[in-house]
Amino acid sequence: QVLLTESGGRLVQAGGSLRLACAASGQTISTYSMAWFRRASGKEREFVGGISRSGTVPQFADSVKGRLTISRDSARNMFYLQMNDLKPEDTAVYYCAASDYPYLGMLTREYHYWGQGTPVTVTS
Repeated sequence: QVLLTESGGRLVQAGGSLRLACAASGQTISTYSMAWFRRASGKEREFVGGISRSGTVPQFADSVKGRLTISRDSARNMFYLQMNDLKPEDTAVYYCAASDYPYLGMLTREYHYWGQGTPVTVTS
């Protein structure tokens, strides 16, 4: 079982950048498909982006394409979300998630392990 811990969330101005980190322990992240989700106040948790277990090219939700990048450092057992040109609508709690499935799912029920979340607030 893998334990996930997110960090890096904070208050940032619109147009700014932020990098979120997800530290994994217990198991190596290379054995999981990994993703970032977010939950804005009053909304359901939604898929942001991720990468399949053996994949090398991440996929993103349409709402964030072109502004976010994802990277996986298996040697350090870390998973990152780089967010650029942040908008107020990006305000949410961001979660790191790991799935035992080999494919990249976009539904919360496809993920077996979750971090506690890190809050991001983007001010206009």
